[in-house]
Amino acid sequence: MPHTRLAQAGLITLGSDSEHSAMAMKTAGLPRRPCFWRSGTEETGLTTALAAARSAYAAGDYIAALTVLSDLLDGSEDAAVLLLLADTFEKLGLLQEAADSAARAADCADPSIEALNRAVTLHAGFGDDQRVQLYGMKLFDRAPDDAANAAHLAASLLRTGETDLARHFRTPLAGSDDPRHIMLAAQLYADEDRDPAVLSVFRKVAALHPDDPFARFKLLSVARNFCDYETIAAIEAKLAPALKQKDASVFEGDTAYSNLLWCGDEAVNRLASNGAAHVRFPAPADIAARRSSRHDWGERLRIGYLSSDICDQHATMRLFQAVLEAHDPERFEVTLYCYTPDGLIGRDTGRRARWGRIVPIGHLDDTDAAATIRKDRIDILVDLKGRTAGARCGILNSGAAPVQVAWLGFPGSTVGVDLDYVIADPIVLPDGSAAHYHEHVCRLPETYQPNDPRHRALPEAASRAELGLPEDRFVFAAFNAQRKISLQTLDIWAHILRRAPRAVLWVMIDGALARSNFAGALQARGVQSSRIVFAPTLDYSSHIARLQAADLGLDTFPYNGHTTTSDKLWAGLPVITLKGTNFASRVTESLLGAIGLPELVLPDRDAFVARAVALTGDAPTLQRYKHTIVANRFQAPLFDAERFCRHLERAFTTMADRARATLPPAAFDVPALPPRKGAFGP
Repeated sequence: MPHTRLAQAGLITLGSDSEHSAMAMKTAGLPRRPCFWRSGTEETGLTTALAAARSAYAAGDYIAALTVLSDLLDGSEDAAVLLLLADTFEKLGLLQEAADSAARAADCADPSIEALNRAVTLHAGFGDDQRVQLYGMKLFDRAPDDAANAAHLAASLLRTGETDLARHFRTPLAGSDDPRHIMLAAQLYADEDRDPAVLSVFRKVAALHPDDPFARFKLLSVARNFCDYETIAAIEAKLAPALKQKDASVFEGDTAYSNLLWCGDEAVNRLASNGAAHVRFPAPADIAARRSSRHDWGERLRIGYLSSDICDQHATMRLFQAVLEAHDPERFEVTLYCYTPDGLIGRDTGRRARWGRIVPIGHLDDTDAAATIRKDRIDILVDLKGRTAGARCGILNSGAAPVQVAWLGFPGSTVGVDLDYVIADPIVLPDGSAAHYHEHVCRLPETYQPNDPRHRALPEAASRAELGLPEDRFVFAAFNAQRKISLQTLDIWAHILRRAPRAVLWVMIDGALARSNFAGALQARGVQSSRIVFAPTLDYSSHIARLQAADLGLDTFPYNGHTTTSDKLWAGLPVITLKGTNFASRVTESLLGAIGLPELVLPDRDAFVARAVALTGDAPTLQRYKHTIVANRFQAPLFDAERFCRHLERAFTTMADRARATLPPAAFDVPALPPRKGAFGP
């Protein structure tokens, strides 16, 4: 009861038991009922007493106010009394009692907007979604333009998985001047991020709040989706001093993934912490306890893979599935912990059935999901997401397994997550990079990226005629996501096209506004729009077929093509890249080394431009590159899933051996198996 809690806090002294009982009944135990309307003398008395309570409240004497208000609740409900009671309880830190009092006011037959507002706000404070939605919908009917209420409703509906309903509240959120409302509106536009309204909304909020780091970085992110290079240039120019000084207070507004799209500095990448703050990082003692607690190690290593992308239509599983199927069942017991959305699972073509044991955990909260993994006695839990959309980092921070590992999903340090190791290779994480990672670095010998030669489509090449490509021009192909086409990349591509006048750029950009902006940016750099061929989105097999119609792939910087690059190499298309400065910008170099073409990694911008231009007039060299890729497709390590799996299993064994011996995690390199003497089969 509230007064018991006040007494325990030393704020009041309780009287007799009967007095306490009566007061508790008045303030906390009454059933909901219509508001009581007084008249005459009773109304005058109420007004006088309420004025006294308000006076005590204004003076900061909340105990006196509470005493008067409790006496006024004589078995009836008065909205004004209940709202002041709610405010008083809130001042005393009794949030549950405050919310209950506001709810009683909101339950009146004709509640005021103020009563509904207080009920929504107070229940939102501790996540009572049922009441937030109940009172929020009543308030929305009365005040549809109330952005704060729309924010509470939308956030609550998102928490309860009712995204479609939450989207109904985008309009008042988008019209708000509060950056948090705008960002919530953007979240509700997630499936419509090509809608120009999103860009205009974030331009507005950035202008209203130019110093708000969250608004600034959100605009930068949205501008990338629309190829709005003027906005990108303006923001990056403002960020230049902070970038030079590595100012953590500036980059806390950037997400880890978004930061990689424009910044190749590893020291800055780890400062991008937006999205990490809401996940509780365990104390050092908790991490030590997770690693050292008694664990039942079996004869076979129990490996758990954790992801929301467990569907054969997702890029991660396209890369990983052959390696997953190659695990040695005599030595490894594999479980996939799946929180993949139902819509994505529904697109699976049936390969999930071949991937072994899959445990759905999407319906569990982080604590219960971690408990499920512990109950399965998983030895090594491998997170395939990192800081990307939909990641459940809280599962790892709940101590799910004695060894926890990051791999494949995120090309950088997973800041704020309890991980023992990150799996990489000597190219993407050379010796000097380890200082920028809180994880211990485990390096596979040839490449960190798995690839699937078994299920991957390899159709005949499509003709240029059917693709709308000119027969007599050199075709540069750039199929990375448009958000990866940085200002640096745009300038390099424009330079190449100016020096190679008979070449065209074949690029995949979605949305009319983004295409218009991209063409306009190239035209401003001296390249006519007639030299751009926009490619549509195709199914995977058709995409591999069309890649074979190009002459040369161009990479993006500082975020390379990852799956996009391996797809080009699988199709037999050479790709040139720059020497990178962080994990995300070194991936194509890793893949080119694993297919046997390290000479396509250029040391600087000038060398990159020169090589691209030279190859437009050097058909024999270009043909040699293509021949090397085709000859090495089933010979070199890049697409050798079985070899990759054996290296990965060696890594897991080393990690487990250290944990079994109660040794702390430590960096190590996995030695390479002897080279293959012949080809491997698809």
